Amino acid sequence: MNLVITVLILLLVVALSGSVVRILPVRLPLPLLQIALGALLARPLGMHVEFDPDLFFLLFIPPLLFADGWRIPKRELFLLWRPILALAIGLVFFTIVGVGYFVHWMIPTVPLAVAFALAAVLSPTDAVAVSSMTGGSKIPPRLMHVLSGEALLNDASGLVALQFAVAAELTGRFSLASAAGDFAVMALGGVLAGAFVGLVFGVVRRRFIRWASEVDPPSQVALVLVLPFAAYLLAEHFGVSGILAAVAAGITMNRTDVSKGGYVATRVQNGAVWSMLEFVFNGLIFLLLGLQLPGIVDGAGLDLRQAGGGESWYLVAYVVAITLVLVVLRFIWVWVSLRFMLMRAWHRGEQRPKAGTRLVWTTALAGVRGAITMAGVLSLPLMKHEGVVFPTRELMIFLATGVILCTLLFGAIGLPLLVRGLKLDGEDPRVREEREARALAAEAALRGIAAEQKRVEDGGDEHAIALASRVAARVMADYQQRLAAAGEEGDVPQRARAEAGTERAMRLAALHAERKELAELRRTHRINDETLRALTREADLAEAALTGLHSV
Repeated sequence: MNLVITVLILLLVVALSGSVVRILPVRLPLPLLQIALGALLARPLGMHVEFDPDLFFLLFIPPLLFADGWRIPKRELFLLWRPILALAIGLVFFTIVGVGYFVHWMIPTVPLAVAFALAAVLSPTDAVAVSSMTGGSKIPPRLMHVLSGEALLNDASGLVALQFAVAAELTGRFSLASAAGDFAVMALGGVLAGAFVGLVFGVVRRRFIRWASEVDPPSQVALVLVLPFAAYLLAEHFGVSGILAAVAAGITMNRTDVSKGGYVATRVQNGAVWSMLEFVFNGLIFLLLGLQLPGIVDGAGLDLRQAGGGESWYLVAYVVAITLVLVVLRFIWVWVSLRFMLMRAWHRGEQRPKAGTRLVWTTALAGVRGAITMAGVLSLPLMKHEGVVFPTRELMIFLATGVILCTLLFGAIGLPLLVRGLKLDGEDPRVREEREARALAAEAALRGIAAEQKRVEDGGDEHAIALASRVAARVMADYQQRLAAAGEEGDVPQRARAEAGTERAMRLAALHAERKELAELRRTHRINDETLRALTREADLAEAALTGLHSV
C-alpha cells in the first residue's frame, strides 16, 4: 500500500509541475522545478524511494528512447549523420579521455579507471531537457535535429564505455582493440535486434488485422507500448545494446506505421498516449533525482573523505570545475569539427555556411546531462570483490549529480540568451515544404473527387448525378481554397490565407457554440452521456483538424 501511495503522490506532483511552471513569475525550466519538488518531498515531507538502477533502466529508458526514435525526422537523421556521429561517438571518447584524466589529476584518490567511469556516465546528453530551457526562443530546427540525434546515439556509446571502465577497475586489465571490437558488435547487434522487433511487429500486426478484418485501436496501442521493452530485453539477452535496440525499434516502427491509411484511429490514440507517457516518465526521472539529493548531501562527509579531505566547499568546486571542463571540451570539439567541415567545403568548391562562435557556444551549453547519467552512476557496483568496496563510489554519485544540476543551471541561464535570434544558413525548409505538400495533397484530393464524380456519372442515375455534382462543387471549393492558400508569396495567396484564417475563426466559434449547446442539452436531460460523448468527440476532432491547419 505504501508503494501505491508513493507512486500516486509522484504522479500527482508531475502533473502539477506542468501547470506550476506556467504560472511562476520567473521562467524556470521544468526539469529544475521537478528536481526542486523532489527534494522538497524528500526532506521536509520525509518521502524516501529506494533506487534500483536495473529497474530504472528497464522501466524508463526503453520507452523514452523508443519515442525519440519514433519522433525524430528520419531524413534529417540520415542527412546530418556526419555531425551526429561526430558528437555521439567522437565527442564521447574525447570527453572520456579529457574528463577522466582531469578528474584523476584534480582528485588523486580517484583511480584512473574510476575517473574514466565517471567521465563515461557524464558523456550522454539529454535533448529533452534542452528543449525546455530556451524560454520563448527556439533552437534552430537543424541544430535541434543534430542534438536529438546525438542524444539518441551517445547514450549507447557512453554506457558501453562505462562497462569497459568498470571492468578495467574490477579486473585491472584493459585492451583498446578488444574494447573497440566489443563496442562495434554491441552497437550493430543492438540496431539489428531493434529493427528485427519493429519489422516483425509490423508484419504480425498486419496479419492479425487481415484475419480479424478490422482494426482495434486500444489493443494496437497496448501492443506498441510493449514494443520498446521487447526490443530492449531481446538485445540484452544476447549481450548487445538494449538502448540502441529501443531506438532502432522506434525508427523502424515509424517506417512500418506511417503509410497505413487504415490506422487513423490507432495513430491518433498512439500520439496522445505517447505524449502523456513522455511527459510523465521524464517528470518522474527528475523527481527521483530530487528525491536522492538530500541523501547525497547528507553523505558529503564521506564524499569528502573519499576525495582526500579538505574543506566542504571543495566538493562544490570539484563539481563546477568538471562542468566547466565538459563545456570547454565540447566547445573545442564542435569548433574543430566546424573548421574541418568548412575546409572540406572549400576544397570541393562548395558554398561555405556561416558558423560563428555563438553557434558553437550554443551547442556547447546544449550538452545538458540527465536521466542516463543518473542511472549510469547509480549502477556502479557496491563491491570491487569480496570484502573490498568499489573505490570512491559515493563520491562519483555526488559529482555526477552535481554536474547534472550544473549543466541544467548553465543551460537555463545561457541558452535563452544565445538562442534568441540565432539562425543557420541552409535552415531546414519546413514552411516551404509544408506549403508544397499541402498544395500537392489538395491537387490529389481534387483529382479524387473528380474521379468519384465520374464514377457516379457513368452509373447513369440522373438523381445521383445531380446530387454528386452539387456535393462535388461544395467539397472542391474547400480544397481549391486550400490550394490557393498554399501558394507562394503574393497578393492572391495572401488574400487566400486571410480568407482561410477568417473561415477557421468562424468554424472554431461554431464548434465552441456546439459544445456549449450540447452541455446544456445534457444538463436538461434531453440527451444522455453517450450521445454527449459521441457528438463532443466529433467536435473535438474537427477542432483538432482546424488547429492543425493554422499555419496555412
